[in-house]
This record gives sequence, C-alpha cells and structure tokens, in this order.
Amino acid sequence: MGDDLDPPPTSVEKRAWREWGPFVSEREWGTVREDYSADGEAWGSVTHDQARSTAYRWGEDGLAAICDRRQGMCVGLALWNGRDPVLKERLFGLTGKEGNHGEDVKECYWYLDATPTHSWLHWRYHYPQAPFPYEDLVAENARRGYDQPEYELLDTGVFDQGYWAIDAQYAKAGPDDLCLRVRATNHGPARDTLHLLPSIWLRNVWGWGRGKDRPGLRGHAHADGHAIVVDHARLGRWVRTRRTSNGSTAWRTPRGTRRTGSTTTSSATAPRPRSTPTTTAPDPPGGSGAPPIPARPSRSGSGWPGWARPPSRRPHARSSPACRRRASRP
Repeated sequence: MGDDLDPPPTSVEKRAWREWGPFVSEREWGTVREDYSADGEAWGSVTHDQARSTAYRWGEDGLAAICDRRQGMCVGLALWNGRDPVLKERLFGLTGKEGNHGEDVKECYWYLDATPTHSWLHWRYHYPQAPFPYEDLVAENARRGYDQPEYELLDTGVFDQGYWAIDAQYAKAGPDDLCLRVRATNHGPARDTLHLLPSIWLRNVWGWGRGKDRPGLRGHAHADGHAIVVDHARLGRWVRTRRTSNGSTAWRTPRGTRRTGSTTTSSATAPRPRSTPTTTAPDPPGGSGAPPIPARPSRSGSGWPGWARPPSRRPHARSSPACRRRASRP
C-alpha cells in the first residue's frame, strides 16, 4: 500500500510551487519606494493619475495580479464600464494629506480564498456601472474634519445604479501551469456592457540600467487564431492563444521550456441581474452605444498590474543548521 503513495515533496519542489503568486502590490503610486522628489514629498511624487503612464522602478500594482518571485512578468485585469475616463487598472484611494483620517483605499474588493502555495486564489471586486466618483471622493473627504467619519465609496450611492461583480480565480495544475478564470456578473437594473481586458506586462528594469536583455512581446499567427508571444531571458518563451470553441485563452510554452497556462472566461454583455452568477464555479459566491475604449498609455511593457504579499525569505532547507546536522549523520 505504501508503494502507491507519492513521496513527500522536497524543499526544491516546495519552492517551485511558490515561484508564482500574488506578489504584486495593491498600490505602488504614492509610496516612498517611488519617491523621486527633491523635497521628499512621497505622496505627490507619483499620483494615481500619473500611475497609468508611469514605469515604476521598485514594483508593480494592479487588479487581481500575480507574478513570478522576481516580478519579471505580471498578469492581471483591466476593466472599463464604458463611462469612466480611464481604464480601471489599479485600486483608487486617498493619500495621507487627502483623507480626513489619513491614507485610505476607496474601493470594494475581497480576498476570498488562498492556499500557502498559491495553488488556488480567489479575488472579488465590485465595479460600478456608473462613472467612478473619483473627484467626489477627493473633494468630500477634504471637506470633512478629523471629528467626522470618512466618506467611503458606498456613501456616494454609485452602487445604487448597478455594479459588476468580478470574480478572478487562479488555480495551479503544476508549479508553472497557471489557470485563470474571470467571471463577471451583472448586478444592475438592466442589460449593460463591461469591457474585460486580461493583460500581461513586463516589469521595466532595463530603463534603470539593471538588465541587459530586454524582454519582448509581439503578435503571432497561430492555428487557433491570433497569439501573443513573450520572450524573457529568465522565464523563457510564453505563448497566449485563443480557443475559438469556447472563447477562452491559454498561455503555453514550447516543449522543453518553462510553461504556464491561463484560461479566461468573461461576460461582456450580461443578462438581466440574478441573485447568483450565470456560470458554474467550484465555489459560487453569494449597453450598447458606449464610446470607444480609451487608448492604454504605454508603461513598463504591455498591460497588467494587485495582491500585496511578498515571497517568503526563509533560507533554503539545506542551508539551515538543523538540516546540516541531519545530513552529517550516517
């Protein structure tokens, strides 16, 4: 009976399972890491408005984003309700000087589930169908004093006009085999349109003189349709293809190299609102005529950027004194 059991994973195998995870920050703008000001004013060095056209130096940020341990390549989401002036690529919030109680994120999102190896991740975000009240949140919080409560996104009443519930679920079939499913559920009074843009971008280190081999991202003709090819000196080649049978996408690499996959299912035009999602999932959670999508400003590669949990810095198992003592025994 014991012969049928798989051997326990080694320390190297455990580390491989943690190679990819939610290591992308919720917010990189307005931090001391990206402070290049002469007076040390970190809050205003890189603002939320500037972030969409800024190549960060010390990290990345985004929505439902994951990356490798060294953050060479990031995968995440970009959203657009057809009414906002910009794409929703990162969380919005107030800096220390803008909020009446200091810095504060002004969004509605949840980390619903996760495993220690990041083999399963579940993230949810509520995106208003009406224009996001950026200016209202800044102005009202600036008007209130310290003795008054904070003015939150729910207080604006923007969700009364309908919203989208976005569920992003990551699952690993292997250390380098990643699957992504995105589900959008319409919680509004009528049919509406959501532009859902799964994205990938490469962290810009060559612009700071830290890398000689600049990665590449290009389009490529594929048997299943148009594909995107990413070439990275450390991560290898990654190919994104579209499966026309069900409209999903996949990330794959040629034989003999590191590989990963991601499948994405989205609902661009949703039916009338329901109390439950319209598609089946392992753990179900409880219009036309829109103006053209605004052009995405260029940043550190192409596409995406949020989760904020750094990788483990524990020493390798064989470098610890206890392991060396055990290894020296007969």
